[in-house]
Amino acid sequence: MEAAGTAAVTTGKGNAQGSREKMEEIIEMTDVLKKVPVREQDPKVRTANFQEVCLGYNKEEAMEEASRCLNCKNAKCVKGCPVAINIPGFINEVKQGNFKEAAKEIAKASALPAVCGRVCPQESQCEGQCIRGIKGEPVSIGKLERFVADWSRENGFVPEAPEHTNGKKIAVIGSGPSGLTCAGDLAKMGYEVTIFEALHEPGGVLLYGIPEFRLPKEGVVKPEIENVKKLGVKIETNVIIGKSITIDQLLEEEGFHAVFIGSGAGLPMFMGIPGENANGVFSANEYLTRSNLMKAFRDDYDTPIAAGRKVAVVGGGNVAMDAARTALRLGADVHIVYRRSEAELPARAEEVHHAKEEGIIFNLLTNPVEILTDENGWVKGMKCIRMELGEPDASGRRRPVPVEGSEFIIEADTVIMSLGTSPNPLISSTTKGLEVNRRKCIVAEEATGKTSREGVYAGGDAVTGAATVILAMEAGRAGARGIHGYLSGKTE
Repeated sequence: MEAAGTAAVTTGKGNAQGSREKMEEIIEMTDVLKKVPVREQDPKVRTANFQEVCLGYNKEEAMEEASRCLNCKNAKCVKGCPVAINIPGFINEVKQGNFKEAAKEIAKASALPAVCGRVCPQESQCEGQCIRGIKGEPVSIGKLERFVADWSRENGFVPEAPEHTNGKKIAVIGSGPSGLTCAGDLAKMGYEVTIFEALHEPGGVLLYGIPEFRLPKEGVVKPEIENVKKLGVKIETNVIIGKSITIDQLLEEEGFHAVFIGSGAGLPMFMGIPGENANGVFSANEYLTRSNLMKAFRDDYDTPIAAGRKVAVVGGGNVAMDAARTALRLGADVHIVYRRSEAELPARAEEVHHAKEEGIIFNLLTNPVEILTDENGWVKGMKCIRMELGEPDASGRRRPVPVEGSEFIIEADTVIMSLGTSPNPLISSTTKGLEVNRRKCIVAEEATGKTSREGVYAGGDAVTGAATVILAMEAGRAGARGIHGYLSGKTE
């Protein structure tokens, strides 16, 4: 679709001459029932590179899409946003060409807008609640958020840091979306925040878990982290809490007034089927970390990775799609094996669509029962059984039931297990009085992040198990509020 003219655009409140007339022209040209299409790399081109698939909106396209917003007074989209961004407010600024004001509006609620605009499941959250979507397509809220964030980066907009600090030190464990959000919110309140990160680079799952073609590291993730640091947040890498130092020591010896645990869930799960310990079987965590953090996909890095000729990825979530699409770009023929039907795939519809466009084969209603090996212990195939959907289980989804006598073999030399993750027990096992549940997740209040240990708060995947970036950010904001409430009511 051709962009709607060359709109006069401003970066502040004052509109350039003629911009109102141009805005009216854009609105008149817009089919309000349909989204402005977003530009993407051609599937045949992008399967041979790791560059970003979605190219985003330009100024004119963003303003055109923003003109579709009804600016609802009781906006349901805001209720659908876990971090409660003033969505009609920022979109109205985009519509007028006031991109700096739009960035300021988003910054009140989100420390990671360029990330969220790319990887959040908007279709089931803000866009899923959009009134425009009742009779047509919802407003592309995520793509507009991404546009504003990218404009901010390209034009040097940085959220304002507080003028003074209150002298109270907070330790944040983990520099993923939950930790960064909590740290950013606390810094804005005047706290002196230090993030402790176990890896050699900050970013958590944003850095090691999500591929370059969905979330560029140098162009998007690192600048967002820098913006958090510009709020006054310090980041110390290569610090493993529970080994390098404990939470007890942070509170009792290092002078921290409170701790937020946002360490994520990096312990991979496996099926427990025969052959799972064979050479050529990987967790999606390891596979993606090698590619994303350790840059195995680049020729100028020496990080080894099993490229594989025929790869089977077990699972149906976003991580499974990421692993499958990474393996494809490394030259493999790729199958996704998932025990339920397409309707139950937990991955975002956009990711499934992109995977299919790129030629990935979906073996649905299929479950592995054994990994087959050659005489040297290397994967040579995967024995599977066909499934059918029975009665709903506790999750509300229909339970997959094996079809007797339907076993078959998928030829493969590499198997990647993408079955979810759980928290590493190192922190909980070295912290006195910290309660965990049967899944080894930290028990914390949803509204505040408060744990069973005084002064210790937690949120994100360390509490819920593997979930989305935006839900981790919501938990980070809750933890910041909880810590602020705790320390505001505490006398020295």
